[in-house]
Amino acid sequence: MHQPAISDYGFLSDCRSGALVGRDGSVDWWCPDRFDSASVFCRVLDPAGGHWRIAPLAASRVERAYRPDTLVLRTVHHTPEGSVAIIDALAAELGARGHQLGMNSPAVLVRVVEGLSGRVRMHLDFAPRPEYGLLTPYLQEQPEGGVLAVAGPVTLTLRGTGQVLRPDRDRVSHTFEVAAGQTVGFDLAYGALYGAPPARLDPVVALADTVQAWEGYREVHRYDGEYAPQVRNSVVVLTGLTYARSGAVAAALTTSLPELTGGDRNYDYRYSWLRDFSMTLRAFWVAACPHEVSRLFAWAARSIGQVGDQPVPVMFGLEGERDISEHECPHLAGYAGSLPVRMGNDAWLQRQLDVPGEVLAAVWRFHDYLGDTFEEELREMVVGLAEQVAATWHLPDRGMWEIRDVERHYLSSKVLCWVALDRAVALAPRLGDRADPRRWAAIRDEIRATVLREGWHDRIGAYTSAFGSAELGASALFLPIVGFLPATDPRMRSTIEEVARELGTDDGLVRRWNSDPAGFVLCSFWLVECLVLAGETDRARRLFEQVLGHANDLGLFAEQIDLRSGAQLGNTPQALSHIGLINAAWRITEPTTD
Repeated sequence: MHQPAISDYGFLSDCRSGALVGRDGSVDWWCPDRFDSASVFCRVLDPAGGHWRIAPLAASRVERAYRPDTLVLRTVHHTPEGSVAIIDALAAELGARGHQLGMNSPAVLVRVVEGLSGRVRMHLDFAPRPEYGLLTPYLQEQPEGGVLAVAGPVTLTLRGTGQVLRPDRDRVSHTFEVAAGQTVGFDLAYGALYGAPPARLDPVVALADTVQAWEGYREVHRYDGEYAPQVRNSVVVLTGLTYARSGAVAAALTTSLPELTGGDRNYDYRYSWLRDFSMTLRAFWVAACPHEVSRLFAWAARSIGQVGDQPVPVMFGLEGERDISEHECPHLAGYAGSLPVRMGNDAWLQRQLDVPGEVLAAVWRFHDYLGDTFEEELREMVVGLAEQVAATWHLPDRGMWEIRDVERHYLSSKVLCWVALDRAVALAPRLGDRADPRRWAAIRDEIRATVLREGWHDRIGAYTSAFGSAELGASALFLPIVGFLPATDPRMRSTIEEVARELGTDDGLVRRWNSDPAGFVLCSFWLVECLVLAGETDRARRLFEQVLGHANDLGLFAEQIDLRSGAQLGNTPQALSHIGLINAAWRITEPTTD
């Protein structure tokens, strides 16, 4: 089987879970219960992992686009027989509007086929494989013409308007015709075998209502800065990666899509990273989403719990689960043979000293919005994180890229420790009697002096990735973004230019380090921000537009871009890539506003 490119996939979401649908009409990824639950389709990770394809029998030329400001995807197939459109969506709860989007999503995948011209023969191939392909369900024909699939804890009900679907052993293979002006709808409803039965929706009605739900969400979120179409699209993607019931944002929809095809850096990104917290909140704020800001703060405080001596995990499950231990799935072949395939992520066990800085930077950024007095949970979290940084900042850690080798004194980690105490000192008047701003300030200043002394490398002429290292790292671009040094500082200016020269490429991409085989989209947008802060807005704008050119035809970014082929790599869609886009566009729009 030919492996579709990562950029071939479109993204569907109901803010409970998400799906990937290819240009060929095949849904190759869906974890219907929630983003990080077990899949029923995972052909993106193995040809036998399960899928649901609807496409013309004849070869077709494909055009596709989202309905504006929605994740409702319309794919048009032009064939010698005529043209059809397939409209795909994960259904919203009927009547959900605004911030109710995703709160009670029914877990129904809707696909509507519209005849545009001629008479086109279509084929449906439905092969569910629950539990990441481990299970082959029993398929039972239903009296009304649908098919019930049952395996393990899962039930799936497939129906089609005016269609009689019949199972054939382990799949449903069905051929039908669509004439110009004709509409045929299908719905696939998920249910827990020992829970509530799958929902039953009219696919055409559900599709129209889902469009209205997304459009209603758009009405309460406005962005009027530069690059508005691209920012609005990224906000929709970021919203689609939000697990509405808790407010947590999944780092990506998928697991184990490789950073290098055939490589082993294949990780599960279906969780919410505290490291991304400040950047995520800033992006939501730029897009006028204060409701999401409040919910994310509440989720973070409750997920962290009372801060003790143990490091705060870099990530949590979408409902605040701490233990998301990793295991491998040897039965899956991996995307383009990239092994291992992993579920769960053991990075939650790593010491990541930068995490408190990200959280406290976010609290400081939004302290006015949060009001004159903080809730007790928030005060306790801020004080606990500040105290943890004060006690541990001098230790080595794994760094923001979560390298799975030895711990080091990473530059970005020390800088974020400085950020944590700098913001805690500023917040001290709101923190009650446990605040200790004088001691925090003294340790903050010690961290700063250490970074300026140990982080600079005279021969390289830049701040490098770790103390004592001669390796240049794009993470140094974070220094002016968090206010540690101005971009116009001579050493910082030199660092920016060295990163652009040594780690940058002619097509606007920035690698994380010299041996990194691919451009990292977020780092490319960091360089845009640094150039604006250095007063080079025209150069920043040119770079920004180059990076935009690496999105797929739907404006979606994965994590990385292959330097030779330009192919997207890594889990998709990647929240950080879209967060970087939003924040860089805002920096271009408002250079002096943070």
